[in-house]
Amino acid sequence: MSKKTTIYDIAKKLDITAATVSRALNNNPKISEATRELVLKTAAKMNYKQNRLALALQSGKSNNVGVIVPRVDSNFFGAIIRGVEEELNPHGYHVIICQTHEDENRENENIDTLLNAQVDGILISTTSNKITEPFNRVLKKNTPLVFFDRRKTMNGVSSVTINDFEGGYKATKHLIEQGCTRIAHFSGNRSIEIFQERYLGYKQALIDSGIEFNEDYVIETKSNREAGSNAVKLLLELNPPPEAIFSSGDFAALGAIEELRLRNINIPEEFAVVGFSNEPFTKFMELSISSIDQSPLEMGKMAAKVFLEQVTNTDNIKMEKKVILEPELIIRKSSLKTSLIKPNLKKVT
Repeated sequence: MSKKTTIYDIAKKLDITAATVSRALNNNPKISEATRELVLKTAAKMNYKQNRLALALQSGKSNNVGVIVPRVDSNFFGAIIRGVEEELNPHGYHVIICQTHEDENRENENIDTLLNAQVDGILISTTSNKITEPFNRVLKKNTPLVFFDRRKTMNGVSSVTINDFEGGYKATKHLIEQGCTRIAHFSGNRSIEIFQERYLGYKQALIDSGIEFNEDYVIETKSNREAGSNAVKLLLELNPPPEAIFSSGDFAALGAIEELRLRNINIPEEFAVVGFSNEPFTKFMELSISSIDQSPLEMGKMAAKVFLEQVTNTDNIKMEKKVILEPELIIRKSSLKTSLIKPNLKKVT
């Protein structure tokens, strides 16, 4: 392995001090332009590479930003990461991606790892509403922190979310407009704010339409096909069973649809389904799935913009910005009863 070039090698080559080389490489104003150019050209010829961690420790800026998501194997979080990168890369920032797998301990480890790596900011979709010690350490270090999608309520911390209440309301109201009155809800973990808000939107749409709320129709599920399949089995044992489902996630909605079709239940004529997230598979299936779109690319870009505003803020005032994006209901075959189509109803096949 070839020996790495150091500032001492460059200094020896140019017959100057290592301190002069260091100042020239770091654009110190005390160094003349001629000396700076000579040092840079010599460093390039000798294939010198600066130690990024050392530079970060010296300057207090690493040009790295940490992004923490529950998982990367979903289109929603993948699109958010893409949005963050597209917004930050032109400003010279690199993105370090971590995933928690919905594990609070792993989330705390991710935060500590990013702080040790001297990141310039952390953008996170969190696993719970609880404020743990690592989040306090972020604030004590004055590292910019921005929540997206899922957030904790913390003074002086910005967030970018969608109106989850409105998303739940729109999905449920659409099912009511299709003639459904017995509407079930697949809820995520309601200790997480987004799932609580979707549940409340669902409940309010029922109340506003004069439909009695039935707690038996609400089942907490994980966002996967197996959970959706198992949940719909429980619902079909009720008397009377529901005739529609609003699911907090698309994968649980898919599992429900698969189980319903195994039982030869016609969708949407006998049972209508609406999901949440607008994952790509929802529009490519033979029976396309209605879903709430969360604009993840826009969410990622906006979270990055909020971070950039914080790092360029020279007023020494803590910024707390709450950005709320509007959800869009995408109507497809799984919920659209053709006999009830209204002239102004948007249909996406």
